[in-house]
Amino acid sequence: MKLIYKIIMGLTCSVATLSGTGFSASYYKLNGKIQKQEFVNILRPLIHKGNEKSMQKRAFIENFFVYAPKNGFRSLNQKDLQRLLEISKRYRVKNLFDRDAYLKKIDIIPTSLAIAQGAIESGWGKSRFTIEANNIFGQWTWGKRGIIPLGREDGMTHKIRIFDTMQDSVNAYMLNLNRHSAYADFRKARLQKREKGRFITGHEAAETLIYYSELREKYVQKLQNMISQL
Repeated sequence: MKLIYKIIMGLTCSVATLSGTGFSASYYKLNGKIQKQEFVNILRPLIHKGNEKSMQKRAFIENFFVYAPKNGFRSLNQKDLQRLLEISKRYRVKNLFDRDAYLKKIDIIPTSLAIAQGAIESGWGKSRFTIEANNIFGQWTWGKRGIIPLGREDGMTHKIRIFDTMQDSVNAYMLNLNRHSAYADFRKARLQKREKGRFITGHEAAETLIYYSELREKYVQKLQNMISQL
């Protein structure tokens, strides 16, 4: 099913699918605020879909650890156990039955944070990596499939990761924040908010992402400024 996004002044802009296969040619003909609003309109449902998948996994974990311990884990459903194994590998949870470790890593990413980071990293969708590889967040890879960055320093072997769809890029970005050791402070802050019955805001989350960019503190400030403008 396709979504046709309409923005101010009754203008109809690009057509994007929920899978987000890429920005259309018409998107790049837009200018200024109209293009930026369209970027937000296109990215938001992809972020929501990614968060929905995370919450489905979280619900599974919560339900699993309600019922499995009652029988001392002796009569586990093989299908559920296989799913738990897959989730533990995906989120790098070392102890298969560590409920708290799962719940700390499997949670939502603030929409405003994801949009702001996507805008910064992709230049509002105009970067070479977004256009050629559906890579909205500038994620690296050391595999065979990737784009060699221009000006890559001698001795460096990383490439820019290629995604089949923008949804894949969003999902990978979310997984990165949810499991990489560099973003442990983000997950800790998010958990503290949830324990108080609140969700972490994009502005609050940005404070924890000092290791996302080599710019460190300057990147955090840039990110918070972007969130404030959305």
